[in-house]
Amino acid sequence: MSTTILVTAVGSFSAAAVVGRYKEEGFRVIGCDIYPAEWIAASAEVDRFYQAPLAVDHQRFGAFLEKVCRENAVDYLIPLTDVEVDAVQEWRGQAAALGVVLCISDKRTIQLCRNKWELERFLTPMGICKTIPGRILQEVIKKEADMGYELLEYPLVLKPFRGRSSQGMMRIKHAGQMRCAVEWHQKAAGDYLVQPEIPGTVVTVDVVRQQESGRIVTVARRELLRTPNGAGTSVQIFDDERLKRQCEAIATALDIRGCVNFEFVEKESGEWYFLECNPRFSGGVAFSCMAGYDMVKNHLRCFTGKELEPVKEIHSQYLVKRYQEYRMGGCQTDGERTGL
Repeated sequence: MSTTILVTAVGSFSAAAVVGRYKEEGFRVIGCDIYPAEWIAASAEVDRFYQAPLAVDHQRFGAFLEKVCRENAVDYLIPLTDVEVDAVQEWRGQAAALGVVLCISDKRTIQLCRNKWELERFLTPMGICKTIPGRILQEVIKKEADMGYELLEYPLVLKPFRGRSSQGMMRIKHAGQMRCAVEWHQKAAGDYLVQPEIPGTVVTVDVVRQQESGRIVTVARRELLRTPNGAGTSVQIFDDERLKRQCEAIATALDIRGCVNFEFVEKESGEWYFLECNPRFSGGVAFSCMAGYDMVKNHLRCFTGKELEPVKEIHSQYLVKRYQEYRMGGCQTDGERTGL
C-alpha cells in the first residue's frame, strides 16, 4: 500500500511545488483547502480533495483532520499556512493515536517562531544575528502618551505578535499616524509589537534541518518583487557563507525540524537583520528547488529517518514566478471532491 500524505491549503503559494513533488515521488496525496475544488487548480492534481473548515476553529478543524485521516489512512500531514500549523499543533495527541506523523517542528519551537516578541527576546542574548529591538505597544502607550508621540523616532513598524503574511502590519511615519494607529488598535494593543523600520531588501532563506543529526542545508534569495502579502515573485538566488552560518546557528538554537524559512532585512552595508521564522514551507520554496536543492523532498526525509541529500553548488541566478489560467469545469459530483 502506498504512503499517503495529507497536504493542507493546496490553494496557497507553495502548494504546486509541494503537491507536484510528492506526486512525482509516487506518494498518494490528499489535499484540502477552505475553498471549493472548482476554485483551486491543485484540486485536480491531488488524488482526493476535501473542502476544509477554517483552521482558526481548532475543534472543528481537528474533527475534520480526524475524518480525513481515518478515511484515507493518512501517514504524514503537512500544513502549508501558519494558522494551520497553529491548529495542527493542538492536534498532536489525536495524530499520535491515529499513527499520523505531523511534519512540523516540536511544540516549543513553534511557540517561539509564532511569537515575534518571544523570538526576539530568545535570540538577542545569544548574539547569533542582528535582531530588530521591539517594544510592546501597550507599554509604549503608557510611557509615551503623556510625553507625546512626537518624541518617538520614526519610521516605525507595528505588527501583531502572531501575524502572518504581513497581515495587520502598519508602517508609521509620524506622530499623527501613531495616534491613529493607537486609537485603531487600542483593544488589541497588548498583542502588537513596535519596532524601528529597517530599510533594505527582504532576504528569505529556506532552511531544512534534520533534528537527529543536526545537518542543515540553506538556500537564500533576495526578494526583488513581492506581493502585498509578502510572497516573492521575482528573486535573486545567492550564496553567502556568513549568512549560511547565521542561519545554521539560528536553526540549531531553535531546534528546527524539517523545512522552515527565515526572513531578514539586508541593508546596503551588507548587514542582515533577522525578522522572523515561519515554521512551514515558504511561499517561494519552488525557487530553492529550481536553484538546485529539493527542499520539499528533503523536508519529508526529516520525518522518515532518512539522511538529507547532499547539496550541490548553488549559483547566483534570477528566478521569477508567473501565473497561469486553468479551466476547472463544472461542479464535481463523483465523490472525489468532498466537503466535511
